[in-house]
Amino acid sequence: MSKLKYKDLRKQVIETCLAMNEQGINQGTSGNVSVRTEEGFLITASGIPYKKMKPHHVVEMDLDGGYRGDFLPSTEWRMHLDIFRNRPEANAIVHTHSTYATTLACLRKDVPAFHYMIGVTGGPSLRCSDYAEFGTPELSTVMLKAMEGRNACLLANHGQICFGPNLEKALWLAGEIETNCHQYWAALLAGKPVLLDDGQMASVLKRFKSYGKQAKDLQGVDPAQLAVMMPVKRDDENDDARARPDKARPDKDKKKKAKVF
Repeated sequence: MSKLKYKDLRKQVIETCLAMNEQGINQGTSGNVSVRTEEGFLITASGIPYKKMKPHHVVEMDLDGGYRGDFLPSTEWRMHLDIFRNRPEANAIVHTHSTYATTLACLRKDVPAFHYMIGVTGGPSLRCSDYAEFGTPELSTVMLKAMEGRNACLLANHGQICFGPNLEKALWLAGEIETNCHQYWAALLAGKPVLLDDGQMASVLKRFKSYGKQAKDLQGVDPAQLAVMMPVKRDDENDDARARPDKARPDKDKKKKAKVF
């Protein structure tokens, strides 16, 4: 038997699927996960429960729609293929039928800028696509249109789909989308949400370009566009203080006890 290619990456796909269900953003085998490779991508097989899935169940596909191995890819392989073809920045994709995202998708509702975190989807709103039947080229067409300028969308009467630079980030984004949809649904029940205006969201989107990054990745970024207001780094100062405790707290040991008469 030939050696299985991308074994570690296949394991990561399975781990992502298991985490997706454990986090409550997917049920059973309804969702699917993929990750880009040098030749194409890896995607979950059709109809195999994630708890029973092994690395050889993760299907290798090319960008021409071909597959290798004994198992058929997910029925939604076309969506994954078309994202990888059309969005070179996409390295991993998560598609789920999470409850609140699917609820809004069944209502054909876009999610507007009711909360600044909607900006994680790449724009001032999370769009809902038009309806097309699952597993069809038409579904890819409406999906790509809804994802223009975005890294995610709702799929009408279906669920949500999103992509990221890696599996971890794509899974995180799917969770954030579900949270946003839950919050928007709750806000609609309570009243009419007050939306952020275009200028406010433009500022948010500029700052989100550095969202989640560490100091080493932020060199040269305009301070006005940083996602975090940079605090003062104290390491060198504290190291000096530990080496010279008399300088660190000069008054502590100099206090004189009051005389008692």
